[in-house]
Amino acid sequence: MIEESGYIGEIDDILGFHIRLAHGTVYRHFMRTFKKLDLTQKQVSVLWLVGDHPGIAQTELAKRLQLDRATVMAIVNRLAVRKFLVRGKSPTDRRKQTLKLQPAGAAMLSQAKAAIRSNERWLKGRFNAKELKTLFALLRRIHG
Repeated sequence: MIEESGYIGEIDDILGFHIRLAHGTVYRHFMRTFKKLDLTQKQVSVLWLVGDHPGIAQTELAKRLQLDRATVMAIVNRLAVRKFLVRGKSPTDRRKQTLKLQPAGAAMLSQAKAAIRSNERWLKGRFNAKELKTLFALLRRIHG
């Protein structure tokens, strides 16, 4: 039984538990925000990085997103089918596949960025400026 104070027992002292709960809450809000766009977080990340780095190699994309190449290839395949991006050959290394946004991908990225800004306002609204700065620093310490 949960006490009125909100303390749920020993698990309440487990940092990973709270990180998982926070991630789940943020993920559910994100998915509601993006449901109408029919995009996943990873697909948005790929579109964003390709938009910021036209001609980026798939291998570099995988490295920056900290995903394996097979996962990135599957995401790119789905986005290519939707005509959001196009593959090309690297002018310096023919073994590498480069990526560029198509007009439909640029339009979708624009919509996705607007949705992300909305999602970020919701999330950041839970903290003041000093808390946000601290939170970013602490999270970077975990994943950086």
